[in-house]
Amino acid sequence: MSAASTAESADFRGPLDITRAATVVLDAESTVIGWSPAATELLGYGPSDVLGRPLTAFLSVRPAGGTLPAEASGAAGPGPGPPSLVGNEIHVARTRDGRELLVATATCPLPGAAGASGPGTPDRILVAAEVEALLHWESRIALLQGLATQSPVGLAIYDTDLRLSWSNTAYEREMGEPLAAFRGKRAEELYGAGSFVTPGYPHTLAGVMRQVLDTGEPVLDLHFRGQPPSDPGRDHLWSCAYYRLEDAHGHAIGVCEDAFDITDRYRVQERLTLLVEAGRRIGTVLDVATTAEEIAEVAVEDFAATVRVDVTRAAVTGETAAVGSPADMSLLRVAERSAPGSGTPDPGLPANGPTETGRPDPDRPGTDPPVTRHPNPDRPGTDLPDSGSPETGPTANGPTGNGPPGSGPTATVRGPAGSSGTSSPGGPDGPRQPYPPVDYPPGSPQNRSLSSGGLVLDEGTLVVPLRTGGGILGLVTFDRGAGPDASGRTLGPDRATTFDNGEVALADELAARAAVCIDNARRYTRERTASLALQRQLLPHHLPPQSAVETAYRYLPADDVTGVGGDWFDVIPLSGTRVGLVVGDVVGHGLQAAATMGRLRTSVRAFAQLDMAPDELLTRLDDLVGQPAEDRPDARGGSVETYDVTTGATCLYAVYDPVSRRCVMARAGHLPPAIVGPGGEVSFPDLPAGPPLGLGGLPFESMEIDLPVGSLLALFTDGLVEARDHDVGRGLDTLGRVLGDRSASLEELCDRAVSELVPGGTSADDTALLLVRTRALDADRVADWELTAEPVSVGRARELATGQLEAWGLEELVFATQLVVSELVTNAVRYAGGPLGLRLIRDRTLVCEVADTGHTSPHLRHSEADDEGGRGLFIVAQLVQRWGTRYTPTGKTIWTEQALPPAGAG
Repeated sequence: MSAASTAESADFRGPLDITRAATVVLDAESTVIGWSPAATELLGYGPSDVLGRPLTAFLSVRPAGGTLPAEASGAAGPGPGPPSLVGNEIHVARTRDGRELLVATATCPLPGAAGASGPGTPDRILVAAEVEALLHWESRIALLQGLATQSPVGLAIYDTDLRLSWSNTAYEREMGEPLAAFRGKRAEELYGAGSFVTPGYPHTLAGVMRQVLDTGEPVLDLHFRGQPPSDPGRDHLWSCAYYRLEDAHGHAIGVCEDAFDITDRYRVQERLTLLVEAGRRIGTVLDVATTAEEIAEVAVEDFAATVRVDVTRAAVTGETAAVGSPADMSLLRVAERSAPGSGTPDPGLPANGPTETGRPDPDRPGTDPPVTRHPNPDRPGTDLPDSGSPETGPTANGPTGNGPPGSGPTATVRGPAGSSGTSSPGGPDGPRQPYPPVDYPPGSPQNRSLSSGGLVLDEGTLVVPLRTGGGILGLVTFDRGAGPDASGRTLGPDRATTFDNGEVALADELAARAAVCIDNARRYTRERTASLALQRQLLPHHLPPQSAVETAYRYLPADDVTGVGGDWFDVIPLSGTRVGLVVGDVVGHGLQAAATMGRLRTSVRAFAQLDMAPDELLTRLDDLVGQPAEDRPDARGGSVETYDVTTGATCLYAVYDPVSRRCVMARAGHLPPAIVGPGGEVSFPDLPAGPPLGLGGLPFESMEIDLPVGSLLALFTDGLVEARDHDVGRGLDTLGRVLGDRSASLEELCDRAVSELVPGGTSADDTALLLVRTRALDADRVADWELTAEPVSVGRARELATGQLEAWGLEELVFATQLVVSELVTNAVRYAGGPLGLRLIRDRTLVCEVADTGHTSPHLRHSEADDEGGRGLFIVAQLVQRWGTRYTPTGKTIWTEQALPPAGAG
């Protein structure tokens, strides 16, 4: 920047200041009678060109085009202009060379001019300046105002005696009192206990500012540590800059200090570094003791002087997390570490520590004598004798810790003085060695944490529970001692004895990471056990016999390790002797996929009982799967699944009617079924392929197929026909060849299909296969009639039903059936339209159906004593086993089922 530019930037006189602005003296008739040199510089006219001429000759309100430039339009005030120029009039001036110049003007009347209004008499003074220059000046003034009142950076001016003469609002907030209370004080009086920690500079405020005054060289980003008057007892860190202030003649008049509090940023950086280190070092193997020692090593000495890790006996032995009162949680001291020269009393162990005689633990009968001795807190430096070979590498299970809890590497238990010994957590070559039991007295921070299940901060002790899945795995105790930190500097009171909110959150994060790693060692076994239980409970144990179809099925998990996956199938009895057939596939394996499979299977059963068409059922299922995660019933406590195995699930649903021998089916991203005709011909119908569940975007379409008696319908998942060594097409060809054998039973076909397509008994994906052979009801077991929608049809319907029941030998059901038929036909005549349909089916139950053209479904209700109607359907519901409504394209069908008498069952 040039010297002229520097001087111009330092000139804070306004553009409309009379000493700088273009000045024009006007009489009462706005005739120019005075013209300043600045006006000549601005417009190019000399005094001889303008004196005696009207002002409007070169200054007008509107430009030649009739509109103001965009930057001057839309402003409020006396004249057009930006909001910052309100109070000044905006004019368009014409310069001598013909240019149009946008200027801001201000007018000042002269004293006594009101009484002398003749021509040539000075009446007022007009000052003018370019709008751009005025805006630039106002932005500089706004900058100064912002620095003084709104800037978060503390600004202070010290005179040459290093006494404070001015400060901004941020500095006042830091001091906790107004400027008048501390103006005139020296720097060391305000921050006497503080010092600079940046090497290469004086340590005191006075020394740094005196250096800047003497040399004139500014300094930047000096780190100053001290305690502000507004927050005594807590160290802060500032980033400071200093530069000398000079007057117009270059004489030093003081020094300016810019200070920005970077305490939070500095501590956040420290915590982030510690978290990165924790992520790298905690959880290297799936072993309780190793993980406990790792968290102690990470936290000492940068975060706490002493760290103790206590784990429940259940977690050490690989059982479930402890849930209940503190009495239910037997804790063992698994790891402990202290910084050199520090050590705090341990309330969880006896004053002299556990016995060192090798006696067995009385609470654990049958265990080996404890050979690991815990150090005495009153005797720093006591070593822990090794109970076995001091192995430090992974065990036979490998570094990933895939074995059960306790099969990982040995754990190192550190004493308070940093001494160490090893205690084997057990392995394939020997039993787990015990750790010292701990028992915290009532009222101690650890006991309070166990009781509440939350963090407890008690002066310099922070206790964080190792929580997982609603249970507690143990406790981590962080103690702040009075020793030096890692850099050798004695910690301030805030770091030595207390934990702030950010440090509490950091401790919680460290404990959470350790809890996850500790829990992983036992989680696998628990999840596999639960998955196998879900497999037994959620998949059909057996398929009940159906009049409509003959069934057989096979289900194969992916392998013994993965267990049950997301493949599922079901056979659902429906009204009118129909049957629903369903097969589906959920993404993934394990407990989550099994639970999702169970939810989908339950949902399909519920929708199927509403007699929905296949395409409508899949639409409802798609809506259920596609709802937001926070709206799902399984999103508890605001937490959602890490990954969603529901979205992308596939499903095939078919409904077979043995009376009409027609099958209606629809699919959602699933493979189409295989159909084998009575003659052995195999086909895969071109069933419209809808999108997988949860994706949406396209409708589902149904297809209706005639299935002759004896047809074979095969529903399967992709795990049956797709493998690493062949594609889906080859698998479908093999399946079709196997199913084409009409002489084999369904069980034999299932065995052959599995043996040829999954020869090893397992595959990369689990496998589900459902084979269905269709049947048809004999004509003598079905009777149907068409009736008119007239009152006389009620009696006719009773007669027809009575005659048919007598022909079937079901006289015991005549009375109840007459009541059912009378009520249903009467409702159809009164509330729907004709023609009406009456159908009786003699199957495993007696099915009575009344069809009409209405689309409203009757509902049960409790009638009052004086009601004339509303009791009929209630009586029907008491006479039958179950009843419901099935909608059809032409209306609806009300159906009921009655149990057959023992003598008539056949």
